[in-house]
Amino acid sequence: MREPRGGLWGGRGALLAAIPMLAIVAVPLIALASASSPSDIADGARHPLFAPALWLSARTTVASMALIVLAGTPLAWWLSRTSSRGARAAELLVDLPVVIPPAVMGIALLQTFGPHGLLGPALASLGINLPFTTAAVVAAQVVVSAPFYIQGAAAAFRRVDDDLLIVARTLGQSPMGAFFRVAVPLALPGMVAGAALSWARALGEFGATLFFAGNFTGSTQTMPLAIYTALESDTRVAVALALVLAAASVLLLVPLRALPSLLSRRLDRPSPAPQPHARPK
Repeated sequence: MREPRGGLWGGRGALLAAIPMLAIVAVPLIALASASSPSDIADGARHPLFAPALWLSARTTVASMALIVLAGTPLAWWLSRTSSRGARAAELLVDLPVVIPPAVMGIALLQTFGPHGLLGPALASLGINLPFTTAAVVAAQVVVSAPFYIQGAAAAFRRVDDDLLIVARTLGQSPMGAFFRVAVPLALPGMVAGAALSWARALGEFGATLFFAGNFTGSTQTMPLAIYTALESDTRVAVALALVLAAASVLLLVPLRALPSLLSRRLDRPSPAPQPHARPK
């Protein structure tokens, strides 16, 4: 039985209890927003660090999200369809980058792809040098942000009714066809929500990028690293760059978080029943 809405944890009571946590989250953002004038923000946008870092962040996060969605969707589907020990171990492995400090992940990437790392010599023999390149930025973003998409997509796939997949198979769909025509459309709102969190995490990645890719203007210096560099010489520029990055994150996150509800409403509309494939005579 549900508690009445007017109880202690309903209405004003719940709001009063939530104010401390809301203040902890909101006050620093308000302080950041009030720290610079529009002219300071304009000066920050004209700073030599700004345009290359913003362009690099845009390019690398798009690339990392493409890799995460392409490689993470099959993994999320597999995790949602099985409860074996192997799946549980794989899910734990996927979640580890969420709790391991990004700097540790950067060192781990160096130990994997560095000149003396696990795979470094083999890659060097093929003429591939990954550390301290733009590709290293993408690799760092993928490692630290992939769990957010995989978790969201797996949770969305778990909500897909198995009976709908069986019906699709009886109507002539192959397993791949049932996945793309039934499972993906039904899970799409959750997949988009996970992608939004993953993209925002990639946009703000700092530690693993600094350790594995370095901080070189135009090639590995993303927006968080540009803020770190500006802070060493001019606090006002650093604050202005931080405001621009915060605004970019909001512009990215708000529409992507609203999209799942729009997709859900669209999917809730009645649609014609699928027709079986005609068999050749």
